[in-house]
Amino acid sequence: MAVHTEWVRFGAHAGFLARPAQVTAGLPAVLVIQEIFGVSDHIEDVTRRLAQAGYAAFAPDLFWEGESRPPALARERVAEVQAFLGSLPPTAFGDEAMRNEALARRPAPEAARIEATRQAIMAPLGRLGSFVPLLRDAVRHLRDACPATQDQPVACVGFCMGGGLTALLACEEPELAGAAIFYGSAPPLERVKDIACPVIGFYGALDARVNAGLPAFTQAMADAGKAFESHVYEGAAHAFFNDDRPAYHVGASRDAFSRLLKFLRSTAGA
Repeated sequence: MAVHTEWVRFGAHAGFLARPAQVTAGLPAVLVIQEIFGVSDHIEDVTRRLAQAGYAAFAPDLFWEGESRPPALARERVAEVQAFLGSLPPTAFGDEAMRNEALARRPAPEAARIEATRQAIMAPLGRLGSFVPLLRDAVRHLRDACPATQDQPVACVGFCMGGGLTALLACEEPELAGAAIFYGSAPPLERVKDIACPVIGFYGALDARVNAGLPAFTQAMADAGKAFESHVYEGAAHAFFNDDRPAYHVGASRDAFSRLLKFLRSTAGA
């Protein structure tokens, strides 16, 4: 299927939109919420895949400020950090000593640039809730202003940091049709009562940090009478769906994408 893609503005923000090329109206929408690395090649690819499945998919760039990203978060600099981390064992993401040892082997200007961008990438983790108003603006843009999706249902899917944001958005946005969490942290349990849409979650069995909160989240959803379906894939780690990272797990990804499309069909339609 031919897919039309473009970067569009909504308010002071911007995002990557993909839709079936020959359909300009009446499409259910899927909000795609980025990993910690931003609207990357992988996130754009996921957005296009959803468009090929018959949706208008929109990935707002959470790094965007004013007319562009800040220099430290420019796409090529984020890609440089991804390449650096990808050259190290997976534990390097949280191992400062390992990262510093590897940086010491790089030329000083390059090492300083990589570390500055890594810190800029990590900074949002301490203020995830601050992105929820932007995401709600994106939902309203899709529902009220985007010609392709006006007056149509809006679901969302998020990955890693975006998975945690998907859970938070489900607590805040009563008009959301469905929420799909890929290896994202659970929301505060006291907010579960505010979730108004079905939720599905996909997790890697090796992802101990994220999975530690899954039993309590599952119980809280059940206690509140909320619709929640979760799938934990044996042998899969965090970020198993990202085929640009060493953690990619083809079997888990294939099953999760099939289940995601079924979930979207039952919540957003098409």
